[in-house]
Amino acid sequence: MNHNVGVILPAAGSGSRFGEKKQFKMLGAQPLLFHTLAAFLESNRVSEIVIVVPSAEVAQTKQALAKLPSKKQTHVVEGGQRRQDSVTNGLRVLSANCDIVCIHDVARPFVTTDIIHNCINSCIENDGAIAALPAHDTLKEVEPGTDIILTTVDRNRIWQAQTPQVFKRTVLKSALEYAIKNDITGTDEAALAESLGYNIAVVHGSSLNQKITTKDDWVIAEALLAQKKAEQ
Repeated sequence: MNHNVGVILPAAGSGSRFGEKKQFKMLGAQPLLFHTLAAFLESNRVSEIVIVVPSAEVAQTKQALAKLPSKKQTHVVEGGQRRQDSVTNGLRVLSANCDIVCIHDVARPFVTTDIIHNCINSCIENDGAIAALPAHDTLKEVEPGTDIILTTVDRNRIWQAQTPQVFKRTVLKSALEYAIKNDITGTDEAALAESLGYNIAVVHGSSLNQKITTKDDWVIAEALLAQKKAEQ
């Protein structure tokens, strides 16, 4: 069975931890957004892309996308107050024939088509699938409000979530509607789907597929980009 994959790129955050909004900040010769888009534009399994941005940046984003050579269908919509609200807005404009929905952080510019396709393949076999990495560091649980360790967490059971997070459209729609109805805020889409008992698989991501959250992360991203260019 052939599946139509739609992509939602939430980029409506305030950038409070970074100190500024990142999507149009130049990473090398291109805006961060263009680096992140590249793998999805390259993928022959992605049919449609929705970028979700603050209302004040809708026009600017549309103008930027018009400069790209890709003929892939793209939309730009206004974001919501929370991440899940932005994803809901994006889902509303995806074509009805997109039965698989892939959500990816704009602030993860080094995602690859291999990771995207592996997540799609796993989603087809399950209710959803997310890129993630097994924890390697020793993890400690600390008493809230203190600096006292309660216990050492079994890291063999811990994976660090990344994106893409890919879901059957019916699963994602149900999870988002349930969250709205019950006033639940999830840290990611997988958490919302998990709360309804859906089977969400992990797919091995990449240490390069890290989210740019702080200024230090940006410095690392610039170094990674320089290394990639040197290897070409």
